[in-house]
Amino acid sequence: MSAHGVFLARHGETDYNAARRFQGHLPVPLNARGREQAQELARVAAQQEWATLICSPLARARETADIVGAAIGHHPIEDARFAETDCGIWTDRMFDDVQRDEPELFAAYLRADPDFAFPGGESFAQQQLRVLEGIDAAAQGPRPALVVSHRGSMRLALAALHDDDAHRAAAIPNASLVELP
Repeated sequence: MSAHGVFLARHGETDYNAARRFQGHLPVPLNARGREQAQELARVAAQQEWATLICSPLARARETADIVGAAIGHHPIEDARFAETDCGIWTDRMFDDVQRDEPELFAAYLRADPDFAFPGGESFAQQQLRVLEGIDAAAQGPRPALVVSHRGSMRLALAALHDDDAHRAAAIPNASLVELP
């Protein structure tokens, strides 16, 4: 699959990111730093022409996409395929607490093991499939396409498109922008 002309951006920081808390599908807004990061992402994005702007419907991605959209002259189109993983019963829990209580599962989460599934939530395999479907749809549409998404979605997409495991656990800072191969 070629995703040439599709770029992924991570949303700005939230209080949950800063506290290392699982936010999953919760409607967590950007914090002040996250809004500044989104403004910087908007400045970077405004340096090129975009044919379309797509975003996850989750609040933090939508808020970032609205800021970017104002700078590039596009209204974001929501696509649930780009949402973060449903964290199941880990939603709203602190990373440190989960690591203490379920060290083996937490280690599988950290390395983005393809067989990992959040207890009561989604597996990385399920998420990767829907994200790749979204990327394929974006690649079939007007390009270049900018997609505002989440770290988990970006890591799984990069791992699949680069056909390697190194990208599964890659650090992807808030408001970073990557071009897909």
